[in-house]
Amino acid sequence: KLRTNRGERVSTKPWELQRVADRSKNEKGYNTNLASEFYVLSMLYRLGFNANLTLGNKKSVDITVVLGPGRVVTVDVKAVAGKMDWLMGSRASEPLAGHFVVLVSFEGRFSDPAQAPVCWIIPDAELASMIKTAKGKSGMRYLSRKRVVDELQVYKGAWRLLASS
Repeated sequence: KLRTNRGERVSTKPWELQRVADRSKNEKGYNTNLASEFYVLSMLYRLGFNANLTLGNKKSVDITVVLGPGRVVTVDVKAVAGKMDWLMGSRASEPLAGHFVVLVSFEGRFSDPAQAPVCWIIPDAELASMIKTAKGKSGMRYLSRKRVVDELQVYKGAWRLLASS
């Protein structure tokens, strides 16, 4: 018998191994998102921000940042393990003031802890016109990596924008 990364015993029967592989793919996506939220939170603390992770599975705000009395910004973290487009999920139809989206890309090196991800810190208002909807049944909303790399380089590593909000 084989064991999963959680120590669970699994069968070596091919039809049962596929279920384990499918579950592992889902965990990988979850791990990428979770690691990204904690990476962004870590960066904010390193830069002296008072930041808090929000809890929940279906949320539009991942991190709140208190800048001072009555001054708060919110952050939504979107992550990819490789060099691909970001899925954007459902979003408010109008851009939110004081809201930022941090795009995190591990550039295909998610498993290498020596490699820091690349981050773009983008005001919500800048993204509205760039989000596309996939054709077909899925209707998934996404942000093109090519457009981010070509048109939004000013936001690469732009953590300072959070303080000027």
